[in-house]
Amino acid sequence: MRSNLTLFIGLTLIALLTMLAVLAPVLATHDPAATNADKWLQPPSSEHFFGTDRLGRDVFSRVLYGGRVSLAVGLLSTFLSLGVGTLLGLVASYYGGLVDVIIMRVADIVLVFPSMLLALTLVAIFEPALWLVILVIGGTGWPSVARLVRSEVLRLRQSDFVASARLLGAKNARIVWQHLLPNAIGPVLVAATFSVPAAVMTEAGLSYLGLGVQPPTPTWGNMLRDAQLYLRYAWWYAFFPGLFIFLTVFSFHLTGEGLRQTLGLSQTARRNWRAGS
Repeated sequence: MRSNLTLFIGLTLIALLTMLAVLAPVLATHDPAATNADKWLQPPSSEHFFGTDRLGRDVFSRVLYGGRVSLAVGLLSTFLSLGVGTLLGLVASYYGGLVDVIIMRVADIVLVFPSMLLALTLVAIFEPALWLVILVIGGTGWPSVARLVRSEVLRLRQSDFVASARLLGAKNARIVWQHLLPNAIGPVLVAATFSVPAAVMTEAGLSYLGLGVQPPTPTWGNMLRDAQLYLRYAWWYAFFPGLFIFLTVFSFHLTGEGLRQTLGLSQTARRNWRAGS
């Protein structure tokens, strides 16, 4: 990591954004839900760092608290999709046959169906809530992870260390969890860094359409929705939530690219070491 500037910058930005979200109660200068009719749409100042919105609420405080929701949705939905996708990918690739066919066909169906349309349908049927947004985003993101894990395990299943484990009497569960999964986790980690910003963008899109987390809970998406009518008069209203969405997506993409480069360099170094020995 010290030798990879891309990875270092990405992780630093993620750490800063996470710190701002976690410390929002300490760093916020105002109550994010407190309105003030005398200070509506005021530009950035020493009192309101990011200005105020149409109800006189402090945009800086709302951006900090909105980050808690947006990042929570991105991380939790990614963990859900990674857990389900990794498990199904391992089962499909190791056991093969009818199990593989069924799991992959279900994954194909979910992949073919537009994820945003499915999210809009489910959120419209049920009452919009944080848990539903996380469930919908995580539930539509597992097929790509399952396909990635399946391809990696199919490649590793023919390796010498797997054959050695079978000869030593290792059971299937031990081979899968202690030999195959640790060696296939690298590409999954890279995929996770790209899944988080995608989930953040999906949450922002749902909130922008009014089907995500509902006010008065602030999220970057519903802040952008509220600001769309004031773009010509209050640039700061939409600029700062949009800036934090951009920084989040940018930082995770940098981290994913840095991880990909680092894992590639590590694999090259291992091959060279084996060739030399």
